[in-house]
Amino acid sequence: MSFNPLKEKGLPFEKQLRNWHQIVAKPYKKQKVDCYTRTRQILMNGIEVESWGFKHQFNRFMTEIDDKDRANISRIGRIENQQQMTCNWLCPQDQSVLETTLGYEQVAVDLTAWLAQNEPDKYVKETFDFGLLEDFDHLYRYAQYAYMREGIEPNDIVQGQTDVIIGRPTQHHHNCNGLRLRKHYDKTTTSPQTKVNILTVLSGEQQTHNFYAEHGFMYGDHVLRETYAEIKDVEEEHVTMYESLIDPSESMFEKLLLHEFTEVCNYYTCLEDEVDEEIKKYWEIFLDMELEHLKIAADIFKKYEKRDPEEVIGSEIIIPCRFQSQKAYVQKILEKEINKRLAPNGEYYNSMDEIPEDWASYKVQEKVSEISAPSENCINVVKFYHDRDIVVASENLKNKEVTLLEKGLQKRASADNTVTPDMLQSMIDKHEKRKEEKNKII
Repeated sequence: MSFNPLKEKGLPFEKQLRNWHQIVAKPYKKQKVDCYTRTRQILMNGIEVESWGFKHQFNRFMTEIDDKDRANISRIGRIENQQQMTCNWLCPQDQSVLETTLGYEQVAVDLTAWLAQNEPDKYVKETFDFGLLEDFDHLYRYAQYAYMREGIEPNDIVQGQTDVIIGRPTQHHHNCNGLRLRKHYDKTTTSPQTKVNILTVLSGEQQTHNFYAEHGFMYGDHVLRETYAEIKDVEEEHVTMYESLIDPSESMFEKLLLHEFTEVCNYYTCLEDEVDEEIKKYWEIFLDMELEHLKIAADIFKKYEKRDPEEVIGSEIIIPCRFQSQKAYVQKILEKEINKRLAPNGEYYNSMDEIPEDWASYKVQEKVSEISAPSENCINVVKFYHDRDIVVASENLKNKEVTLLEKGLQKRASADNTVTPDMLQSMIDKHEKRKEEKNKII
């Protein structure tokens, strides 16, 4: 069915203000929630934080706008602040920080994989694939701590939809931020799909950074705290990478329009896909609210830009993400691109054997890991609890773990506490031997 957001009727703005009992919704039950209901909740929290923050930046720096329009943008920001509270506080209080963290990384993996497969721009797709393998490894690292600290099996959260196994090692994600800068799209020729895709993943990565910044200190385990710090730093690089894909010459009015359109598209998709009938009601009312916000943004765009909004966002809804299992695609990219690195001249990518000795990222990696890499400690510690690392994947993929580590591990700038392929193989062999001995006793 054709759905042109610019022609749909939204909830009148004067009816959008809600009371506290409506704003603070009843949270889902973590024991019963579908994993992709959780990922939608996490993503929409990030989408709202980005949109709310943008409006404050808009009003701080824009001078060529009249008081009436500035007031309207401020009022929208108030409503989106309330929407963000609802989205964020659907999360229950008994869901631990680590449990929520696994949800955040499942968002990153399955969202980025879906976007990569539905991205028309080959260069942007390559950037999504590159970021995908880093978030994939973050999920693996956190899963080790979740098991050790709280007895959480990965499938308690990901429910068999996302594999948990080693990716491009986190210690090698630390780069010179100048190398993270990508070639931006051309606003005049790029499709609305690409613009919405980028703003969606950027919002998700930014919120992941914020969550780790605000919650990583909440554990007493110093190694775990350091791991949150390490991965938070990578998320900062991801924000730098994804935002650099956006054409900086877009006007603030154009960006306002794109933010509202991205919200509409994401709520539309959430509404179509949601299986929890109670939560679905929020996606429906928030979609109606955002349709009205989009209308206001479109009117402001037309007034100041003297252009048709369809020149920027088209006339059809965009599907930013269907949260579905992406195992096959992730495995393909994992096996093909685990050894990929940022090229020394920026914008492009090289394999590890093409990186020169004066690669700027080596200095960063050697400094931050000069004592140890916290993300490597998770494997060193879990072996005392479980003989080997916690892996949730098909036997076919499990059997490739040592090979993947061999392909993804750098010879230079590896921390002293690095788990080598030989060490990992020894852990696996020990684990299998104990299993055999246990079966004989039984």
